[in-house]
Amino acid sequence: MDPATLIGFTISIVALVVFMILEGADPMSLIFLPAIVLVVIATFGAAAASQTMDDLKKVGNWFKMAVLPAKVPAPTEQIQTLVSLAEKARKEGLLALEAQVKAIEDPFLKRGLQMGIDGTDPEELRAVLESEIAAKKAEDKVAAKFFNAMGGYAPTIGILGCIVGLMNVMGNLDRPETLGPMVSAAFIATLWGVLAANFWFLPMGAKILRVSELQAAQMELLVEGITEIQAGTSPRAVRLKLNSLVPPSALAKEAA
Repeated sequence: MDPATLIGFTISIVALVVFMILEGADPMSLIFLPAIVLVVIATFGAAAASQTMDDLKKVGNWFKMAVLPAKVPAPTEQIQTLVSLAEKARKEGLLALEAQVKAIEDPFLKRGLQMGIDGTDPEELRAVLESEIAAKKAEDKVAAKFFNAMGGYAPTIGILGCIVGLMNVMGNLDRPETLGPMVSAAFIATLWGVLAANFWFLPMGAKILRVSELQAAQMELLVEGITEIQAGTSPRAVRLKLNSLVPPSALAKEAA
């Protein structure tokens, strides 16, 4: 689990609360249930209206992807695994990897190696694995677009809540003692709309895309490793080629 999103959420909220305290405002004024209900539920409903029913069945997984995504292993770990497999294949042949493949947890690597062991044409093997990567990226993009849509709708829905609140104010002009709290409550809806969009929904969409990029990069690394193993490339050459695909900062971190 990668906790960076939760850490970011916490920092944003704490900064807002500190700002309110320094301004002399009461942070508890944020806890205004009507505004929260309107912004959160109506925003979700608006975003849901742009999806299909099959998409909406995945919303729970999308939230998990955004808030608690799986931690992406360091690329150097994958490289070491591929180099070890290349050493065994070089010494004993591809068929010798059959037993090791069963112990591999990564399903993508497992499928790719099994296809190589089964004698799949190298070009076909690469095409199949690259198609799988493209399909995953496309699916992740749909999830990210859902949260980006929520980030777009939330401020406008907050303004709607403000308008409704001001309508209530206009209907109570004969009670001036109530106007201050009512105006404040109206603007809290706008605050929640902007807050939800910029503190939560847009960062969640960006997080899904970032994790998707990292996962796709690792899958592409695995494709290169699998095809080199299938071709019988020496372990040293495999390591050099795979290292060239990894950002220098990742290699430097591992070396340190």
